[in-house]
Amino acid sequence: MTNPIADPLVEVPDTDVASKLVQIEATPEGVATVTLNRALRRNAFNAELIAALHEAFETLHGAEGVRVVFLRGAGGTFSAGADLEWMRDAIDRTEADNRDDAYQMAKMLKSLWDIPALTVALVEGGAFGGGAGLAAACDMAVATADAKFSFSEVRLGIIAATISPYVVAAVGPRQARGLFATGRLFDAAYAEKVGLVTEVVADAVELDAARERIATEMMACAPGAVAESKRLVEDVAYQAIEDVMDETAKRIARARISEEGQEGVRAFLDKRKPSWAL
Repeated sequence: MTNPIADPLVEVPDTDVASKLVQIEATPEGVATVTLNRALRRNAFNAELIAALHEAFETLHGAEGVRVVFLRGAGGTFSAGADLEWMRDAIDRTEADNRDDAYQMAKMLKSLWDIPALTVALVEGGAFGGGAGLAAACDMAVATADAKFSFSEVRLGIIAATISPYVVAAVGPRQARGLFATGRLFDAAYAEKVGLVTEVVADAVELDAARERIATEMMACAPGAVAESKRLVEDVAYQAIEDVMDETAKRIARARISEEGQEGVRAFLDKRKPSWAL
């Protein structure tokens, strides 16, 4: 089997805005990597980076053949949260201007959440405020043992509003209340304990190894079924079981007669790999 990580990376066509602040690369097998590229500012968010990320995620949402998307920060830090200059500018803006500004962040996070392929945050260094929210908006998050996290907005007199849907989905309401209300700094082990992180590895070398392992695992999964599985979880979460029984039966029936479903079952019975497996 071709190693989906070891192959030379090929750039996915991107926009002029995204090309400087965000790097998008992908292998021919469909392993995409989005890198926040403001290393000198510890990949902190400003309006331009948010716009570039939004464009990158929209590009990946519509790209054919993408099997898994990894998100990481350049320079050994995932994201320090909001850029200080950006925050300073917000002080003098009107409420309407701040609302429009915040909505751009909300749209960017939703575009990440809506990517059909599996999304995985690779966290090292720090993930603070919006950076931790970015990790929460991914389907999975792998962090190095020395990574640090914080939702410190309350210490600035503000709240973690735009990232809250994703953090609450990841850690649950009670944990989110405590993390948001205290603004405490916590490590990767605690992040894994509360559900913000799905896996902790020793160091950057092991982080790359985890990336390779996950990418290889995804080569065995049908892309359409992955996308449908993600939608399924969102649609049944927090619903009463009796309210979703009919819909879940309909969905498995559609999956069984779909092109992927037919190919997957036939391949299993024929003792061969399905067409999508590399």
